[in-house]
Amino acid sequence: MKKIVNNPHLTAIERTSMSFPTRWLKQNHLLKGEILDFGCGFGYDTDELKAQGYDIAGYDNHYRSEYPEKCFDTIICNYVLNVLEPNEQAEVLMSVAELLKPTGNAYFAVRRDLKSEGFRTHYVHKLPTYQSNVLLPYKSVFANDNCEIYEYCHYNQTIKKKSDCVFCNLESGKELITETATAVAFLDSYPVNPGHTLIIPKRHVADYFELSIHEQRALWLVVNRCKKLIQKRFKPDGFNVGINVGEAAGQSVFHMHIHLIPRYKGDVENPRGGVRGVIKERQGY
Repeated sequence: MKKIVNNPHLTAIERTSMSFPTRWLKQNHLLKGEILDFGCGFGYDTDELKAQGYDIAGYDNHYRSEYPEKCFDTIICNYVLNVLEPNEQAEVLMSVAELLKPTGNAYFAVRRDLKSEGFRTHYVHKLPTYQSNVLLPYKSVFANDNCEIYEYCHYNQTIKKKSDCVFCNLESGKELITETATAVAFLDSYPVNPGHTLIIPKRHVADYFELSIHEQRALWLVVNRCKKLIQKRFKPDGFNVGINVGEAAGQSVFHMHIHLIPRYKGDVENPRGGVRGVIKERQGY
């Protein structure tokens, strides 16, 4: 069966006035500092705000493809997630998390007037485009029958319920690597090697096998993303990836987490066997 290829860029609109979400954010004084319009399409909102004196840049994978090289105080992402398939939605959430300053805010506007979900033929371009309703576990700051606007800030900037779990109460100064709606990654406080990263579900669960399939899938999307980011930043020669499940397996923090450990030539005398070394006498084979 031939795979249907999605064409999300065909949904971009050549506007003659500012989009409603951007107008609403402007009227409510939420466009602060250095601003990024992520998925800006042809860039009307970006150009109009710039003309009004805002410090804003626009990025769009198809129409303004120079990827930002710095982080921003405010990021707006209007009507992008609705036309992406789930894995692509996660990629956008991670990109925005990585481009947002530690104490910044991002705003995701999603449509609420979709009558059907899945692939459809674009009424102008006659090519397949995907659309879906999107619900995010972030604070909703506006909603009507046509759209909803969510406010996002980094996981460790949110107010959490009192808990003894160090991961549920991640300190605000902790450097995050990336984040999705259900998972977050950060550098280990006691790294085995430079770049040692932990990937956790936001839901407090001790045992990996008690997570839903959706949560497990989200974790591995984040692992794959972190591998690329850590490779670029630390330039390791290899990786160990592992999960400790239960006290007998060495788990000491009972909030499930995946270890992504960069490996470097010469960091141990004999690396042969890798993760088999959890039982040292059986590392060789």
